[in-house]
Amino acid sequence: MPDLRQTRKHLTTALAVMAALDVLAVILYFSPVVGSAETRRLELARLQAELTTKTRQVAPLKDLPQKVVLANQQIRAFYKTRFPEQNSQIAEELGKLATANGVRIQQVKYKVGETAGFAAESLDLDADLVGTYTSLARFINALERDQMFFIINSVALGNDPRGPVRLSVKLETYLKAGT
Repeated sequence: MPDLRQTRKHLTTALAVMAALDVLAVILYFSPVVGSAETRRLELARLQAELTTKTRQVAPLKDLPQKVVLANQQIRAFYKTRFPEQNSQIAEELGKLATANGVRIQQVKYKVGETAGFAAESLDLDADLVGTYTSLARFINALERDQMFFIINSVALGNDPRGPVRLSVKLETYLKAGT
């Protein structure tokens, strides 16, 4: 037959240990080490917001190798379609745009710029044009929209009271390197 004193002693010890664990759990629950439920909710919300921010920051890097390949293809296509191979193509394009918009080209000066390791050669143009104000405006608009790549650096408008409007425009374009 089991000894009741020994069993009572074991039960008392077990109850004392459980009571001590309960007291320790209550202390930890209300202590600043663990924090309150509201503090934990706020911390969770802050961490979720931080995760969302970090996810948005790295989103552009997703599929980066494919984006690099696509960008290289687009650059090659840009060079192929928008940069002429010869100076004569630039003069021809300016002539077409001038004729189409009722503008007369008086003079165009070409100056070769720097390549600086670029796959194209820079070409600066100074053009003097004559026409009506609206035809010159249409010409500049057509120049900006043209398939050939032109950068308009400056425009100077002059007017002769007895004649047409004069326009002096400084442009920049590029030739394919090695042509």
